[in-house]
Amino acid sequence: MTTMDKVTEEIAHFIGLFHTTVEETRLRDAYTDFFYYAAKEHIVATPFVPSTFHAPYEFVGFDPDVPYKAPVYTTPLWHPSFSGHYSHPPIPVVESEFVFVSIELPEDTLPGFRSGHSFAVKHMEPPGSVANYIVQAASLSDDDQFNVGGSKLIFNPKPIDDADILETAEEALARPPIGKPEIPGSSAEIIDVINTVISQLETLTVAPLDTTAKTFAHQAKVVEGTYVNGESAAEAPVLKDYFSFQDEEDVAEDGSAADAKAEDPEDDAAGDEDDGPSTNAVVMPDGSIAVENSVDLVAGSNTAVNEAVVKNVWVGAKVTAVVGDHVEVNAIVQTNVIQDNDSIASAVSGWTSDDGPDEVFNIAGFQRADPLADSPDAHSAHGGFPSAWAIAEIHGDLMITSWLEQYVFMSDNDIGILSSSGATTQVIAGDNASINHTSILELAMQYDLIIVGGSIYDASIIHQTNVLFDDDVVGAVSNFETSGTGSISSSGNLLWNQALIYNVGGAARFEALPSAYLDTANDLAAGGDHLSAGVLGDTAFSGLGGLRVLYISGDLLNIQYISQTTIMGDSDQIALAMNAVYPVADATWSVSTGGNALINNAAILDLDSLGHTYVGGEQYSQETLFQAELISHQPELLGRDPNALVNEAVLFLDDAMLEDGAPPTGIYVSTDDDGHYQNDGLQHVLG
Repeated sequence: MTTMDKVTEEIAHFIGLFHTTVEETRLRDAYTDFFYYAAKEHIVATPFVPSTFHAPYEFVGFDPDVPYKAPVYTTPLWHPSFSGHYSHPPIPVVESEFVFVSIELPEDTLPGFRSGHSFAVKHMEPPGSVANYIVQAASLSDDDQFNVGGSKLIFNPKPIDDADILETAEEALARPPIGKPEIPGSSAEIIDVINTVISQLETLTVAPLDTTAKTFAHQAKVVEGTYVNGESAAEAPVLKDYFSFQDEEDVAEDGSAADAKAEDPEDDAAGDEDDGPSTNAVVMPDGSIAVENSVDLVAGSNTAVNEAVVKNVWVGAKVTAVVGDHVEVNAIVQTNVIQDNDSIASAVSGWTSDDGPDEVFNIAGFQRADPLADSPDAHSAHGGFPSAWAIAEIHGDLMITSWLEQYVFMSDNDIGILSSSGATTQVIAGDNASINHTSILELAMQYDLIIVGGSIYDASIIHQTNVLFDDDVVGAVSNFETSGTGSISSSGNLLWNQALIYNVGGAARFEALPSAYLDTANDLAAGGDHLSAGVLGDTAFSGLGGLRVLYISGDLLNIQYISQTTIMGDSDQIALAMNAVYPVADATWSVSTGGNALINNAAILDLDSLGHTYVGGEQYSQETLFQAELISHQPELLGRDPNALVNEAVLFLDDAMLEDGAPPTGIYVSTDDDGHYQNDGLQHVLG
C-alpha cells in the first residue's frame, strides 16, 4: 500500500466531497415541496379500478422430469395417445403445403422404418431456366504514318491490306474439328448443336488431319491432366513467366513492382527528380552539355487479351435419375496461327538483335472432382431414412446456358521514315492494348434428388483461336549510313491459349435406373407426388430426415460455351534515311516492330452431380482435346532485299517533274522549305 502526499490527499478528498454533493442533488429531496405549491386545478384524481386478476393454480416448485424427446426424423403433428381416460384438448393445425400420406409397410422392410408410418409431402417453387448470351467485340485500328528526322523524303508504299489476315482467321475458325456453331435459341437448337459437335469430334479418329499444320488430338471417355502443345505436362506454364502487363523497368527481379528506381550518381548531374522530365542531356568532360543523339521507334508491343470464367452450379443433387439418355461432351479446341516473315536491311546487319523467338502456347487442362470419393461408405446405411419430402416440379425443359463469344481485332500496320536530326527522337506507333473480360456465376439450388423424365444433355466447350501477321520490312535508302550503336527487334511475339474444364461429378458415377425410380418418375408424370419406398430407402439418403426433390418432366439441357478469337495485324514498313541538311551518322538507334502478345484465357466449372446418376436409356460420354499450330509463309516476300523493297518506293523528282502533275506513289524530295508534310500523320508527335 502506498501513501499519498499531502496535496494529492487533499485533492482526493475534494473530489469525493464533490461526488457526494452531486449524488444528493440527484435525489431531488425538494420535489414534494414544489408539489404542495401546485395549483389544485392541475391535480387530477386517478380513478380506482379494482383488479380482476386471480391465480387459482398453486406452484409446486421445480420439476426436472422432461419425458418428451424429439425424434431424429421429421414427423407430422398428430394427437398423442394417453393411457388414461382424459381427453387431450384439440391441437390447432396451421395451414401449410404439407400433405400427409400413410403407407403401410411390412415390418423390417427397411431399416429405420415402422409399419403404418406417416409421411409428409411439401411442394416448393422450382428453379427457373438461366440463359446468358454475351458477345464482346473490340476493334482497334492504329495504322500510323510518320516522317521524322528531316530527311525531306516522303514514303508512300502500298498499305497493308487487312483482308489477308481476316481471310486467314476465317479459315482457321471454320477448319476442323468443330468449326463455328450458330448461337442456339431454343431447346431443340441446343440439342442439335451438341449432337453436331459430337458428330464432328468423332470424325477426328477417321479423317486425316491437315498435314500443313502441327496438330494434336486426344479423345477418350475421360481425359484428365494438363497438356502443353500436344504433350502431357505435370503442371501448366505460368503466364507471368512469359509476359507482364507492367513495364520491365517498373518490375523488380522477383516479379513485384519496384517501389523506387536505383539512384545513379551520374544522374544527379542532370538535375533533381522534381526538375521535370528528363532532357536526355549528357554532361561532357569539359563541362559542356550535349543532347543525346538517338532514334527510338516502337511500332509493335501490342497486347490483346480475351479472358472468361464461367461457373455453373445452378442445380445439383446427391442422386440424379434420368428416364431417358444421358449425353455428356467436354471439348477444348485451340489454334494458333502466326505469320512472321521479316525483311531487315543489310545496312543494319551490324546492329545487335533483341529478338527472342516467337513463343506459341496451347495449354489445356481437364480436371474432375468426385464427391463419392470423399465418402467411401456412401453405400452403407447408417442412421434413419427420410420420412418427408419437398417436391419442386418443372413441366417442360430446364435450360442452363452460358454462351460467350469474345473477339479482338487489332490493326497496327505502320508506315514511316526515320532519320537522325542530332537530337533525341522517340516515336511510339504501337503499344496498344485491348481487353475483353467476363465472369459468370450461375448459382441456384442444391437438391437431394433430381428426377428427369426426358434426357440430360451436358456440354462444356472452349474454342480458342489466335491469328497474328507480323511481316515487317525495315529497309534503308541508298545514302543511309550509321556509325553509332543500334539494336533491332522484329519478332519476340507471344501467342497464348489456355483453357480449363473442371467437372464436379465422378466419371464412374453412372448406374442403371432402378425400377423404384422408374415407378416414381411415372407417378410424378401422371400428376402424383409420392416417392416409392425403394427411393426413400436408397442408401444415399441414409441419415436424412427429409428429401428435397426436383422433378423435370422434359429434358435437362446444360451447355457452357466459350469462344475466344484474337486477330492482330502488325506488318510495319520502315525506311531508314539521313537528315537532308546535317547528316548525323553517330546516332544511337533502337527499332522495335515485334513483341506483340495475343492471350486467350478461359475456364469452365460445371456441376454435373454430387453423387450417383441413374440412367434409364443410353449413357454417352466424350472428352476431346484438339491443339493446332500453323506457321504461315508468303514466298513472294522471302529472299527479297528490304533495301530494294524500300528503294522501289523511292523516286527523286525535280521541280520540273512536280509541275507536270501530282507526284506518284513513292519517296521524293520535298520542295517545301518549311518541311511541312500533309500526309505525315505523326510528324508533330515527337519525344
